[in-house]
Formats: sequence, C-alpha cells, structure tokens
Amino acid sequence: MEQARNYVCKECSTPIPSGHKFCGRCGAGVPQAIVDLQVEFFGAMQAPGKARLILIRGNAGVEGLSYLLQGTEHIAGRQDAQILFPEDHWLSARHANFFYRNDKLVVKDEGSANGVYIRVRQPVEVAAGEHFLCGEQLFRLEATPKDTAGPEGDQTYFYSSPKRPSPFRIVQILRGGVPGLVFCARENSARIGREENDINFPEDLYMSGNHATVELLADGKFILTDSGSKNGTYVRIKGERELANGDYVFLGHQLLRVEMTA
Repeated sequence: MEQARNYVCKECSTPIPSGHKFCGRCGAGVPQAIVDLQVEFFGAMQAPGKARLILIRGNAGVEGLSYLLQGTEHIAGRQDAQILFPEDHWLSARHANFFYRNDKLVVKDEGSANGVYIRVRQPVEVAAGEHFLCGEQLFRLEATPKDTAGPEGDQTYFYSSPKRPSPFRIVQILRGGVPGLVFCARENSARIGREENDINFPEDLYMSGNHATVELLADGKFILTDSGSKNGTYVRIKGERELANGDYVFLGHQLLRVEMTA
C-alpha cells in the first residue's frame, strides 16, 4: 500500500509525507482512505474495446513487436503509416487501416496492390475470381470457362489434347500476377497440400501434407476449408472485415495476430 504523496492536512494545510497517519503540525489524523490508497496498474490496453496487433516472426511463430491500437485509425503500410514496414515491398504505401466501429475492431483494405488476407477459422464461402493463400502459394478460384471447342467456319476443329468436363479451376498466381499451374477439377472438390492431394507442392515447407479443400456444393456455392494445417489458410477480404480476438491478418509479408482486451 502506498499513501498519496504529500497529502495536505484539511485542518492546517500542512503537507503530510507518505506513510504518516497524523499531521506533524496540528496532530489531525489522515483519513483511512488515504492511508490505504493503492497504486492502480492502469493502462490504455485496459480500456474496453481496445486491441493490439502482435507481429509473428520466423518459422516457429515467435512473437515480435506489438502495436497498440489506441487511436481512431491506424494505417499499416510501407510509407506514411503508423504501423510501418519500410522494407516490405509487397506492401503498398497505405496498405490497410485498422479502426474501431461500435467498439469492434475493423480492418479495411486501402486499395492495396496485394490485398489483405484473414486466416480461415471455419469453412467459408468463396466466389469465382477470389484469391486465397496456402503455404507460400497464392491461388485464384475460377469457374470453368465457356466451351469453345466447336469447329471453325469451315468445320475444321482446332487440334488439341482431349478435354474432360471440369466444374471449376484453381489457378496458381506467380510473381508479377501471371498465371502458373492451372488445375481443372474433375470432381466437385479439390484438395491442396504438400503430398498425395489433387494439387501438390512438395517443396513448399509452409504447406501441410493435407492443407485445404475447395468444394463445389449442389447449390453452386464454393466452400474453402482449412484441413487443420499448421500455418493456416487465408482468404482475401473484399473491402473491410470485422476482427475478433485471435484472428490472424496477413499483409504483404507480415503476419499479425489480433489481441482484444475485452
């Protein structure tokens, strides 16, 4: 317990040092509430609805710097940002904004070139044209294009490999935004992983053996499911997304975990 420092006597206005129960000048007693006063360990992080972002470093998931989100908005990016990563060239100058709305933390993509990704906690719906991450691989989900296998005007067919029916495609996106591997699903689902899947990346050390699955339902919806992978599956947000405690956000090459205080 620590009494208020230099409490002023109410009788004679004499300062009373901490720890004294009586005034040295007039003998008046110090109120018990002042004697029992304790230091409160109060910080901005204890305010309701406040949060912080924790930077995850290295292969072992070691926690690095933490960023307190105490203001009205918090810009993350490569330049002119409160959460600054000047050496990450996969980040836009103003990449994302973390702000509060109705005591909820929200992340907004500020029109970044490479997007904002959120780790999938449960099966989520994705639409054709949307992007997702598994390990170090970036993918785009595509509906099967319209069949153009008919003959030319003179009834000549273009020579090609045999074509099988395919309900959807998964396209690997390489550096520079160009397409890489294109997998045409033969069934209504496709498994992605390091080995023994429909799409395999044996040299990707961040990919689990069985990492994620894309499934086409009978109603035409696509569902992306993480298969219990170590490093998670991430889906690119459209516009903005409300965040919860324990969410992981991927920006550029930076992985951040959300911690809420309430």
